[in-house]
Amino acid sequence: MTDPTIDFSMVLASAVHDMKNSLGMLLNSLDELRNEHEQTLAGSNKFNMLQYEAERMHNDLVQLLGIYRLGEDNLSAHIDEHFVPDFLADHLARHTPLLEGLGIEYEIASEEINGFFDEDLLTGVLNNTINNAIRYTKSKIRLTGRQQDGYLVLGVEDDGRGYPENMQHTGTLNFKALDFQSGSTSLGLFFASSVARLHSEGERSGSIKLHNGGALGGGVFEIWLP
Repeated sequence: MTDPTIDFSMVLASAVHDMKNSLGMLLNSLDELRNEHEQTLAGSNKFNMLQYEAERMHNDLVQLLGIYRLGEDNLSAHIDEHFVPDFLADHLARHTPLLEGLGIEYEIASEEINGFFDEDLLTGVLNNTINNAIRYTKSKIRLTGRQQDGYLVLGVEDDGRGYPENMQHTGTLNFKALDFQSGSTSLGLFFASSVARLHSEGERSGSIKLHNGGALGGGVFEIWLP
């Protein structure tokens, strides 16, 4: 018989939080190992795959916690001003050892602009999107930042096959629209869409856009913030 005093969602959230922290420590240890044994591990496919999968799981747990807080109406955006090129460079640097280990080229193409957004929430979105780009690219990824139509637009591009037609999307995603059986959408996109929507100015709110093309000809993920 179930104990009515147990809040199972809270128990799960606590467990996810602990796992996230443990994976964060594991990722730090992997970075240290790569630095200490650079010549040996730089070209190791097994080590690169280990780091990639650990990063992917860490990102998933960050998103699950964010979605839990969203469901509890306990997730909000704390807006600060950030210099966009530096913000993108800092987050690309986190992935640079893995990118170089996999032989993937990378670049930043950003206007010299400031943006107003929640750094922690955007960190979760960018880390997940970069990780996905690493998975699907052929040889190069590109981070972009620009102002367009009164919005700050941050993007991640790759030179892979691009998004399938059923995943190309503009606007916001509804949780009920996620298809868990086909896997055609992911919690990562729902999280990114939710983060975008938390950024608002007047009647305008943020959104995401998935399409193909860009400078590299592959998939393009963009988050538009007012």
